[in-house]
Amino acid sequence: MEKMNSAVERMKMLVGMEVDEEEASAQQSDSFIDDFNRNCTLSTTQRFYGFAICLASGLACTLLSMLVFFNPIKFGIAFTLGNLLALGSTGFLIGPKRQVHNKFLTLFAIILEFGALIWYSLSYIPFARSMVSKVMVSCFDTDF
Repeated sequence: MEKMNSAVERMKMLVGMEVDEEEASAQQSDSFIDDFNRNCTLSTTQRFYGFAICLASGLACTLLSMLVFFNPIKFGIAFTLGNLLALGSTGFLIGPKRQVHNKFLTLFAIILEFGALIWYSLSYIPFARSMVSKVMVSCFDTDF
């Protein structure tokens, strides 16, 4: 029953409802995110306004980046800022703690992204992709 009460209190904390001070102080803080969620008490209306403002400004930055498309530095900054604002807007709706993903999935995504970067870089070296493909096939070929 105690675990259920603890889970209910955490859910209240995640959606921005007020938690009793005694119960909140009884739960020990495990991380920075828990402290942040406990101290951040936005109302539902404030959460929707924050979401809408961040999403609108993110989309505006992304669309405005197309105006400076031929200037790579300005385009990169505006486009990245727009994407970060649009992605961060969901933090107002569900909270930053739920934005943190599984560590294994994050590691898998990092490895996948690094592999894509290597494969993209190999496209600028003549015959590098075909050479790497042949080496990988010969290393993992199970036919003897």
